[in-house]
Amino acid sequence: MKRTSIVKVGFTALALATSVQYVFAASQHLPAIQHEGDVTFLTGGIGLDQSTAIRKAMPQYPLTLEFAGKATGGNEYLANIPVQLSDTHGHTVLTTTARGPFLLASLPHGRYSVTATYDGKTKRRAIDIAPSSHVHELFLWPM
Repeated sequence: MKRTSIVKVGFTALALATSVQYVFAASQHLPAIQHEGDVTFLTGGIGLDQSTAIRKAMPQYPLTLEFAGKATGGNEYLANIPVQLSDTHGHTVLTTTARGPFLLASLPHGRYSVTATYDGKTKRRAIDIAPSSHVHELFLWPM
């Protein structure tokens, strides 16, 4: 009886250690968290490790922006996209350049306008960030 309990405890400890190691490894590949005013954000997603880490972090952020170009053979991820978020009063709350195809942001609840520019073409979206919500917006440009 004691032997069975020891084995169960051992397997549980191993499973827990593996989970912690996996989460730690994913977090090592995340780009640096940045701050601008009340907004906390990160941007990136270049390479499989960083892209995977960002996808795992998405649920922790109320806003995910994704940038891609529509090509003949399918969509291609884009980087170096100028992004601006403004509140309902027109005040800019974030100005940055997405260094990869993803931008994750935590910002106060409210209504915002998002603009993103690629190849001289600007796209705008209105978004609502509510408590316990997650907004995922894809910006897709023809290539």
